[in-house]
Amino acid sequence: MASIRFTPHLRRYFDLPDTWEVEGPTTVAEVIRKLDAGWPGLAFYITDERGYLRQHVAVWVDGRQVRDRMTLDEPVGPDAKVDILQALSGG
Repeated sequence: MASIRFTPHLRRYFDLPDTWEVEGPTTVAEVIRKLDAGWPGLAFYITDERGYLRQHVAVWVDGRQVRDRMTLDEPVGPDAKVDILQALSGG
């Protein structure tokens, strides 16, 4: 099963576990759809109305940052580690 890990910020607002084990996602987009089924509203926090990854969110799959923020078709293997992070800005 793929392991999905979340930042403390996301866990606080959506009552998520530290790590969520999910069977069957094949892309980042599918991971997000499955998350939204369990935590309604989470997908819209992560993606905008077009389904594009929001500017303040970063997703990593097996240690590689997802670069295509529009299609989110980055493959997610059956034993993948997916990190969904709140990107930080400021100075």
